[in-house]
Amino acid sequence: MRVALAQINTTVGDMEGNVAKMIAMARQAADRKADVVVFPELAIVGYPPRDLLEKPSFYEKAEMAERRLASETATLNITLIYGTVGHNSPRSFGKPALNLAVVLERGNILFRQAKMLLPTYDVFDEARYFKPAERQVPCWICGVKTALTVCEDAWNDKQYWERPLYERDPVDELVSAGARLLISINASPFHMGKRRLRHDIFSATARHHKIPVVYVNQVGGNDELVFDGSSFVMDATGQLIAVARSFEEDLVIADLEARNGDWHESALSEEEAVYEALVLGTRDYVQKCGFQKVLLGLSGGIDSSLTAVIATEAVGRDSVVGVAMPGPYSSEASLTDARALAQNLGIRFEVIPIVQPYHEVLHTLQPVFAGLPPDVTEENIQARLRGLILMALSNKWNALVLTTGNKSELAVGYCTLYGDMAGGLAVISDVPKTMVYRLARIANRRNNNPIPENVFQKAPSAELRPNQKDTDSLPEYEVLDAVLHLYIEENRPSRQIAEQLNLPLDFVRHIVNMVDRNEYKRRQAPPGLKVTTKAFGMGRRFPIAQRFRE
Repeated sequence: MRVALAQINTTVGDMEGNVAKMIAMARQAADRKADVVVFPELAIVGYPPRDLLEKPSFYEKAEMAERRLASETATLNITLIYGTVGHNSPRSFGKPALNLAVVLERGNILFRQAKMLLPTYDVFDEARYFKPAERQVPCWICGVKTALTVCEDAWNDKQYWERPLYERDPVDELVSAGARLLISINASPFHMGKRRLRHDIFSATARHHKIPVVYVNQVGGNDELVFDGSSFVMDATGQLIAVARSFEEDLVIADLEARNGDWHESALSEEEAVYEALVLGTRDYVQKCGFQKVLLGLSGGIDSSLTAVIATEAVGRDSVVGVAMPGPYSSEASLTDARALAQNLGIRFEVIPIVQPYHEVLHTLQPVFAGLPPDVTEENIQARLRGLILMALSNKWNALVLTTGNKSELAVGYCTLYGDMAGGLAVISDVPKTMVYRLARIANRRNNNPIPENVFQKAPSAELRPNQKDTDSLPEYEVLDAVLHLYIEENRPSRQIAEQLNLPLDFVRHIVNMVDRNEYKRRQAPPGLKVTTKAFGMGRRFPIAQRFRE
């Protein structure tokens, strides 16, 4: 059997566009003499559709798109496997939707299989919408009895996990029913370590059941989630025989009998993969939301510099505008570094000082501030003036504002609501500060060193008061990020963190309490691109009004 892995970038709700891609890929696969072409989970409607699944018209459009797919591939000598939504029977109990894998051949649907295991952890909320399959059966694909599964169904191998999440193992059940091949269609989001995790899981499955594995994953960005693709085929010993690119659309052919196939591996380190994810996620967010231009504040610091390079790679230099907004405490070096970065990238650069409006605001507020000492209020006024300017330009130019705050700052609330948090996409909000520096080095290697060396060398500062440094308010970022990783991504208690890092317990508790107290800020932040195992936003859901403390 010659199997084609059609790794496509779908847009949620764009059924016509998604099906057009599927038709084009099916024709290419047929031209290359593939017997089967496999598409990702929910390929027709895009993943994740979320509450669009509550609209009756959503299903009508999905059915129309599926009929078009069937009609336009009817003359092709190839079998299509893909994901779409279906209706639960009105006479049945449970949720109204089904997450389906479908087998289509010469315009006729030969087989439909509903997803059984519906994840409700991390960013997933599928039990909110879908009814799980009560049973699954193998299907015949080109004369081979096949286990056809949808994403999570193939992720519960009891031989791999110390503590499986589900009682049932669909793959084990299907193999017990005679399946000799596993085809898994997926919409599996990226985070660091995810590509290796997939290989380990499916290699264990292939070896345990002694069957080949075909794994097809979605690629592209949909809101906060970035899908890396990285589809593959393994033989019955768990060895890779075909690999698709990471972070790009791709078509890969594998011959299961000959145990060979196309090898398009993207040999990326984990941090190079993060960088690719941020570029892809930014590009797709901008384009799928219908924007032609982006803008961001350029402070001369490492965060805004990295964000600017990512944006330029994502949408092109002609579509990026950098705005420097020097205030009363901004250094000349900051403006110089911001200007040099913009020139190196070839992006438009504007300078709009905030000194005069800052003093005007203070003058206006003087009567009600009388007798009160200066504090963080005055600092926040500067940040909010910058947010006001960027949003005014956004309105005037119909440009999307990219915020430049990192995960470390967002975690402890070292950011200003309606100031530096104002914008439409938080590009690096899941990137710890220490990683920002490493990603900036990657950005420089890829783009002929646009970030001036001085940006790497100077101490981080918001420059909202004289001689300010981040370390006036925060620990050194190497220490802070180590604590935040253990608390946010591993859910370790304060005492255990203190012991592991050899830090004072009161010090760790102070950081942890800062994280807890600033949930209200994070709830009002723009969506951010997920690249770690635990990003703020939809994957980390804590109450705002609560009194639990570590």
